[in-house]
Amino acid sequence: MTRILASTLTALTASLALLMSGCASLAPTSAPPPPQPQPPSPPIVAVDAWGGQSLAVPAPELTHRIRRITVHHQGEVWPAAQRPDDTPTAYLQRLQSWSRLSKRWTDIPYHYVIAPDGRIYATRDPAARGDTNTEYDPSGHALVMLMGNFEVQEPTAAQLGAATELLVWLARQHGLTADAIASHRDFSQQTVCPGRALYAQLPALREAVRKRLH
Repeated sequence: MTRILASTLTALTASLALLMSGCASLAPTSAPPPPQPQPPSPPIVAVDAWGGQSLAVPAPELTHRIRRITVHHQGEVWPAAQRPDDTPTAYLQRLQSWSRLSKRWTDIPYHYVIAPDGRIYATRDPAARGDTNTEYDPSGHALVMLMGNFEVQEPTAAQLGAATELLVWLARQHGLTADAIASHRDFSQQTVCPGRALYAQLPALREAVRKRLH
């Protein structure tokens, strides 16, 4: 009997050792993948760099999640005849002052402005929804404005190239497709913005963004 018990105990010990060995050989749980880095932005002139006043952190009621990218035009001929030596930075400073003091908006209504030379200017914090003089709700829209009046002018090649780079970056940053790109007049019946000439370029801009996203 003693031999039987000893044999049984030996067998149980060996089985336990085998099980423990098997457990020890299990691969450790893999760590979650690191967060994906944000896509690099095209060159953008910061608000402080063009002489503007940066907006404080937007109030909670002004924040939004970007679901669309909406293209606008300035609606004024650039450069204006009365200001032949005007500069984009001087214009943006005036626009910011008018937006805040006359309109009582939080800031310039657009998030980005593209000058005729293709330079991109940051204007309003993208975390804050934009503003508009028309009836549509800009919540959820990243607003991109190209300087000029494209009812009577043509956007420059530099502007269109910069717009493509900016739209691609915004789409990647917010997980959007090229189909999320539209214009002001697509949401409002009170405007011709972004003007005939720029509106005609929207299909080509969408296609250029679509190719870059794939």
